[in-house]
Amino acid sequence: MRTKTALPAVAMTAVSMVLTLAVVVMWLGTAVPWRVALIVGLGIDGGWLATLAYERRLAAQGDHSRTVTAVGWSFGLIATGVLVAHALTAESSAGAWLAVAWLPVAAKALWLVHGLWERTALTPMALDAIQGIQQEARDEAAVARARLRAEAVTEETRLTAVTAAGARVARVQAQTAKALAGAWSTLETARQGEGTGRALTSVTSPVTDAVTARWALPVWGPSEPTRAPALEAAPALTDDALDALVDEIRHSEDPALSYREMATRFRSAGHSASEVRLRAAWKRVA
Repeated sequence: MRTKTALPAVAMTAVSMVLTLAVVVMWLGTAVPWRVALIVGLGIDGGWLATLAYERRLAAQGDHSRTVTAVGWSFGLIATGVLVAHALTAESSAGAWLAVAWLPVAAKALWLVHGLWERTALTPMALDAIQGIQQEARDEAAVARARLRAEAVTEETRLTAVTAAGARVARVQAQTAKALAGAWSTLETARQGEGTGRALTSVTSPVTDAVTARWALPVWGPSEPTRAPALEAAPALTDDALDALVDEIRHSEDPALSYREMATRFRSAGHSASEVRLRAAWKRVA
């Protein structure tokens, strides 16, 4: 690569020096001896070549001199000026000489480009390492993009499944609530009916030993839990005491309370008794 960038500059420099020498000899040969013209042309080309060689040596050492660079451009501009002046004073082929008058400046520009390439050139090993790093970065980026796309598809599938399951649960809950509301509505209608108690009493009277039971269906609504400290602190009641207490609570109002109302007041008062004993006492006093 170094040869590819240096060859054009070398070739254009050589052509520019030859043209400059030829123009100086032809232009000054009519006014001064050709040997003098040859010395002038060689002086211009020699100065240009010397400054170029010195500039190249400084570049090889990693150094740079603005003075040397300015002198080299000066010789290049002098050579260009000579070619332009010759083209303007030539009686024939002025256009052709003007067409090649830019070669010295172009040669200096090519050497500038070659110097920039040398300052930024890397070894093949470094280039291979850079290519490997870039390839690795591209591979990681591609893998990351594929992972993100897969995660996005997975999340979309999960959200779709969760949404469908939530919709099914909502439908089941709505159906259950509707069925439960209908059941409680039927139960409330039965509880409000005038013949419900009589019908249940007539059905159960053969097995209750002639004890008239007062029936009360459950009510849809909140309930208050019995306080645990009151239950723990309440003493155990004997059957006689329990019967007397149940009878007292039952007849605390007129008409007599139902079993459900009596049981609620019994436990609210802080008394403790199992459901079996309480029902047995109710049957005895009723």
